[in-house]
Amino acid sequence: MKRFIQKLIPSFLMSWYHLGLAFLGALFYGFPSSKLIVIGVTGTKGKTSTCNLIAEVLNQCGFKTGMATTVNFRIGDKEWVNETKQTMLGRFKLQKLLKRMVKERCKYAVVETSSEGILQHRHRFIDYKIAVFTNLSPEHIERHKGFENYRAAKVKLFKKIAQGKDEIAIINLDDENAEHFLEVPVKEKYGYCIDCDSFGYRSAMLKNKFRITDVELSVQGAKFKFNGEMFETRLLGEGNIYNAGAAICVALSQGINVDKIKKALVGAKPISGRMEVIDAGQNFTAIVDYSYEPKSLASALKAIKIFNPQKIFVVVGATGGGRDKWRRPVMGEIADKYADIVIVTTDDPYDEKPKDISDAVLSGVLRNKNRALKENVFEIIDRRQAIKKAIEMAEPGDAILFAGKGGERWMNLAKGKKIPWDESEIVREEIKNHEI
Repeated sequence: MKRFIQKLIPSFLMSWYHLGLAFLGALFYGFPSSKLIVIGVTGTKGKTSTCNLIAEVLNQCGFKTGMATTVNFRIGDKEWVNETKQTMLGRFKLQKLLKRMVKERCKYAVVETSSEGILQHRHRFIDYKIAVFTNLSPEHIERHKGFENYRAAKVKLFKKIAQGKDEIAIINLDDENAEHFLEVPVKEKYGYCIDCDSFGYRSAMLKNKFRITDVELSVQGAKFKFNGEMFETRLLGEGNIYNAGAAICVALSQGINVDKIKKALVGAKPISGRMEVIDAGQNFTAIVDYSYEPKSLASALKAIKIFNPQKIFVVVGATGGGRDKWRRPVMGEIADKYADIVIVTTDDPYDEKPKDISDAVLSGVLRNKNRALKENVFEIIDRRQAIKKAIEMAEPGDAILFAGKGGERWMNLAKGKKIPWDESEIVREEIKNHEI
């Protein structure tokens, strides 16, 4: 009913409605962001991990920091789960949280800032001082009516901070869309890159540019040099090197000593549902990751190779509700490319039939003529049963990636129904049940 009503209302009226709510929320709570240094993190992949790394580094370096992400909230050392299934909270809830951060004497607030949030003006009347761009790939295309509009929504965060006096932009120079963020006239810009040669002309535009070299990935995490200084992290995969690069840039922009940043980064714990290794005593590797879109799925499956698995399994689905239908068969193609055994299942079906979604994913897998149902490909609609099947099939030395849900706490079904869902805990339970 809500969506039906929204379709009847002209888009410009909806925009004014959202803007009005944003102003009222800020007004009601006394414009709390003006008393904080607010850091907005936007992009397609890595936002949650980057936010957590930034908050951890700032906290460990002695600056009390609040945080709001898809997965979790934080104020100083206190942390709790985000059960709203909103990447960016609604206007009143977000302003209320910022007010709480002020009351608890935070200096910084790290806010995961989504394109949907920007579209609905949730970022308005928040006094951002720093904007971080992680990367960009096709996402929410139907919602934004094209990739260019999706990118433009992200750029709006940088245009917002450009209105201030001493604001800071931090940009991943290895992303092919970086130039759109570099063009925004923010006073101070920081850039970081690994494959700097691909877009070297962009890095030449920056005074503060940092190259990441000598990357060593292992099952314990990663080591790398950042502008010649050696850093370590317990987080897995190359994607987390980029996330760490953004966090280091934020800290450097605030004048924090490099040695303090190193110590804080090595102490940062893995984030729930983000390349999270599940150890329940089993003789194979089990990893839970959000990886709900093609690039992140490919990145996660490639990252698993550091475990030198005998075989790679992937449990994968796709989001319903009419969201990005184009990527469903693409998810299947990527699963086929990087995994030996593919189990297609349910993600968040919303009002669509789960089998229709899984069939679309399955079609991408079965484009490979060497694939066959019930041999190296399985379609199991019930996600718990799909998890169970992967665990039952895994042999010593294998690796399983449970992709798509990550640290989410709900599965969204038809007619607005939600059921509790904790993928990491379910994987642990099924491993233990299998061993009994």
